[in-house]
Amino acid sequence: MMQVRTLDAADWPAVEMIYAAGIDDGLATFETSTPSWDSFDAGKLSIARFVAVDDGGTIAGWVAGSRVSSRPAYSGVVEHSVYVSPDARGRGVGRLLLMAFIAACESEGIWTIQASVFADNTASQRLHESLGFRVVGTRERIARAGSGPFAGTWRDTVLVERRSALAGSD
Repeated sequence: MMQVRTLDAADWPAVEMIYAAGIDDGLATFETSTPSWDSFDAGKLSIARFVAVDDGGTIAGWVAGSRVSSRPAYSGVVEHSVYVSPDARGRGVGRLLLMAFIAACESEGIWTIQASVFADNTASQRLHESLGFRVVGTRERIARAGSGPFAGTWRDTVLVERRSALAGSD
């Protein structure tokens, strides 16, 4: 049984390994290396940072978000990242993490959650769609992959967003 709890600094070694796996397989990010804990911590919201932990205490995935803009008009808009360990994929870990993230964001007044998903990452696209995200559009050849199996190739991303029915509905 998976449990979702707050991500903290002590989780960083496991979170970093999962992040690195996402870099290596080329399905999750344009990043070419993992950040330091301090950089990760500084770049992510202090709210809605979660890990999924199995019965044995192994971290199976993580989710965190960041502001899309420092402008006050966008104070309720965040972009998130959700990563699942390769050996935990297909077991509902991403769904648990994203559901916890959505609930925490809404309780904090976040009205829009967005993500850029690689166009060929259909599992992530299906997950997002099942939780109320809609496709805004495709960003064609937005950047070249820097590492992994797609290194040097132009990649498309699909921009998805979820507008809350609770937060910012006034």
